[in-house]
Amino acid sequence: MATITRPPVEPGAPSGGPGKRGGISVGPLLAFVGVIAILLMAAMVAMNYMLLSGRGAAGQVAVAAPTTKVGPSAISVVATEFKFTPAEVTIPGPGDLTATIDNKGLIEHDLVIEGIDGRVLAAGGAKASGVFKLAKNGVYNFICTIPGHKEAGMVGRLVVGTPEQTAAKPDQIAYGPGPAAVVQPPVSLKPADAAAKPLPLPQVAAPVNRTAPANVNVTIETQEITAKLADGVTYTLWTFGGTVPGPMVRVRQGDTVTMTLKNNASSKVTHSIDFHSATGPGGGAKVTQVPPGQEATFSFKALNPGVYVYHCATPMVAHHIANGMYGLMIVEPPGGYPKVDREFYVMQGEFYLAGKRGQEGHHEFSMEKMLNEEPDYALFNGSVGALTNGAMKARVGETVRIFFGVGGPNLTSSFHVIGEIFDRVYPEGASEFMTNVQTTLVPTGGSAVVDFKLEVPGNYVLVDHSLGRLEKGLAGILEVEGPANPEVFNPINPLPKP
Repeated sequence: MATITRPPVEPGAPSGGPGKRGGISVGPLLAFVGVIAILLMAAMVAMNYMLLSGRGAAGQVAVAAPTTKVGPSAISVVATEFKFTPAEVTIPGPGDLTATIDNKGLIEHDLVIEGIDGRVLAAGGAKASGVFKLAKNGVYNFICTIPGHKEAGMVGRLVVGTPEQTAAKPDQIAYGPGPAAVVQPPVSLKPADAAAKPLPLPQVAAPVNRTAPANVNVTIETQEITAKLADGVTYTLWTFGGTVPGPMVRVRQGDTVTMTLKNNASSKVTHSIDFHSATGPGGGAKVTQVPPGQEATFSFKALNPGVYVYHCATPMVAHHIANGMYGLMIVEPPGGYPKVDREFYVMQGEFYLAGKRGQEGHHEFSMEKMLNEEPDYALFNGSVGALTNGAMKARVGETVRIFFGVGGPNLTSSFHVIGEIFDRVYPEGASEFMTNVQTTLVPTGGSAVVDFKLEVPGNYVLVDHSLGRLEKGLAGILEVEGPANPEVFNPINPLPKP
């Protein structure tokens, strides 16, 4: 309560008693003015809170007045694994919004505008549309709510109204109901290399088909190559022979392998090679720490049959592996492996990037993420989609073999082909096989060989059955053509195709 001390009435001033001047009562007038001032101050505080918090009504970002509906609007976005294109869309003002999602991905995606009722769901390869009712100007967040998809990068912005009409700035977006949240700006990246392409796929080396040991000369050159890792994302991969994984080396048990490692003159760092198939210090890494522009040679005898990983072993070893430096060496037993119709070469690895997964630009390596074992991408053969666009094809009735390895550097794999059972598995690349296996565990720095016969046409998806990694790009497709086989698989009442 305030105490007000008033000056005495001057001589000759108009009378009227205490608190009166010229016959007018001052006390009630001052009280009325005070109430009005308090109400104005409260209104200003409320308005400042709404503007600073970036919010208006619950569940929406703050908007500027006036908001006048402008009638129906429409947007269309393309969904893929795992992004929306475009990632930002603008409409002139509030009203009914028809949103179309064109799903060009392999799995279902939806579109939800946070804080607004409604959802549009589209199956893989299909389109779908829905209507959202927007009452105010503002900046809204649209996401895919399929579990893990938002976290994998499926987030976009919807700007309703002109910049002058929207009160929220890009770094003051509020998501959903509850207290306002401030989105931190992403890590600043250099532009993606527009000329970069995914690395070519490594080839399967032909079976040895020899009855006696021999001398085998192998030369591999390490190269540091800027390549496309995902849509809009480039990264400098460190490679053996320009591919991830590196070239398959295939020899016979008892062969003497003379290995020459060259390091391209354009490389920034030293590289080496460690063969798990070699018996000797560091598997060869101790004698192949090769600076840029130089080379080194050593030889070893392939004593034991099996499927073995090789990788760079230059400190920090995990850093070199995380940049793509791994491959497989096949040491065939005398007589080789049982014949199959087709062979494939697949390796799994992780990539740790500065910035956010899916953020467009050229990324650098993140040591912090690697040490925390938090990869942005987990991939087959070095890029998103490397094995989903016709890379693996076969026909009904054929037998196939997959030489599979895990480069790492951190994650093991539960290797599985959806819709198939492995007739034979050579666990960890061993000489003896097991039969009738659904999923095989492959350690980091380990391998497996899986054989199976194709009975039914269709697409068979290669995954690590730690399926959260599917959201980070870990998928491949074996396309199988041929006649249907209703005795083995018969869709009796299938859902209609989208």
